[in-house]
Amino acid sequence: MSDLKRPALEGTVAVRGDRRLSFAEYGSPRGEAIVWMHGTPGARRQIPVEARAYAVEHGLRIVGIDRPGIGSSTPYLYPDIADWTGDLELLLDALAIDTVRMVGLSGGGPYALAAGARLPDRVTGIGVLGGVAPTVGPDAAAGGIIQLAVRLAPLLSATRVPLGIVLTNAIRLVRPLAGTGLDLYAAVQPDGDKNLLGRPEFKAMFLDDLLNGARFQTLAPLSDLVLFTRDWGFAPSEVTVPVHWWHGDADHIIPFAHGKHVVARLPDARMSVIAGESHLGGLGIAEEVISTVLALGRPAARRVRSPRSTGAKTPHASQ
Repeated sequence: MSDLKRPALEGTVAVRGDRRLSFAEYGSPRGEAIVWMHGTPGARRQIPVEARAYAVEHGLRIVGIDRPGIGSSTPYLYPDIADWTGDLELLLDALAIDTVRMVGLSGGGPYALAAGARLPDRVTGIGVLGGVAPTVGPDAAAGGIIQLAVRLAPLLSATRVPLGIVLTNAIRLVRPLAGTGLDLYAAVQPDGDKNLLGRPEFKAMFLDDLLNGARFQTLAPLSDLVLFTRDWGFAPSEVTVPVHWWHGDADHIIPFAHGKHVVARLPDARMSVIAGESHLGGLGIAEEVISTVLALGRPAARRVRSPRSTGAKTPHASQ
């Protein structure tokens, strides 16, 4: 990990309830801003090396945010995902960010969509990479691994804090073997994710993010799972800003059908299919994601599509 550059800026910002959110910033401090929401699990440095380099080259500003209970962010369980936008607004104010684009990977997808629903005057475009779909209510998507969390929701809610302590201590114990552990995980993944995790720069990014984020606590992934099993506090139909959704058609964690399901319910959205790729496929096309999301924030890109349109299938070779 020695060749992986540190963020240009890292710190914490005071938010509601005498809590703090930690963040990492890459690129230009005065550039157009993108908030990149990490997956589950993940932390503020879970931003592809290609995205960091693209930000430097094009004068952009990419900000990763630790959700409560990871990194230096104060542990906290939001009543619903929509509520987190109150903290996001304070963070944007503290960093002097007026308008912003959002990108959310996997479990970060609902958080990015919440920002579009609750802060439409500040969020001008959203990118989602294999995002989680609602699990309850009229917009719920059936099936998928997430249903295990739905069935275990009462247990997760009751044991979330002690489980987080156990998980943190376990990561500390295996820290010297983290690289080997990631290799073993990659070995049992589909070809797309296996190839991505086999690339040195992606392996370094994941290890740096995991070990840095879990130094003090690892409660955020469990809080995510609890919130995914609740009503989000907003409906996809309330996300009026433009959304571009990428999803691997071989995704083994969040079914491709879940992506189509949510996109069909968003007022202004398009889907790009990442052919042959699995859950992490969106991380391998970071430059495309950033350039597309930037265009969403410009008037010429705003286009409302018919409710059931999901856009054309665009193939991407496995990396």
